[in-house]
Amino acid sequence: QVQLVESGGGLVQAGGSLKLACAVSGRIASNYDIGWFSQAPGKEREFVAAINWDGGSTNYADSVKGRFTISRDNAKNTVYLQMNSLKPEDTAVYYCAGRWGFERWGTPASLRTMYNYWGQGTQVTVSS
Repeated sequence: QVQLVESGGGLVQAGGSLKLACAVSGRIASNYDIGWFSQAPGKEREFVAAINWDGGSTNYADSVKGRFTISRDNAKNTVYLQMNSLKPEDTAVYYCAGRWGFERWGTPASLRTMYNYWGQGTQVTVSS
């Protein structure tokens, strides 16, 4: 079991950047695939990006390809989401989520139902 805590959200103007962090703690935290999901008011939670347990494979939603970059530092048990060229439509609460991934290879999952553990979320607001 792991615990996840997001940080780094805030208010930014369109075209700006933010870097979110997801601190992962618990038993063998580095063996978990981590995903980022966003939820805007009145909308369902949707996939943003994911990275597998060893950082060797990533997956992105089409809407963020070329703008967002997911990475991880397993020495610090932290996963990052670098968000550039932000748009007002990126405004949402951003959640990180974890699922056991040790020695599972290939593209990390994009379905939120595949993830067992969730953080409390961090608000990102992009003004126009």
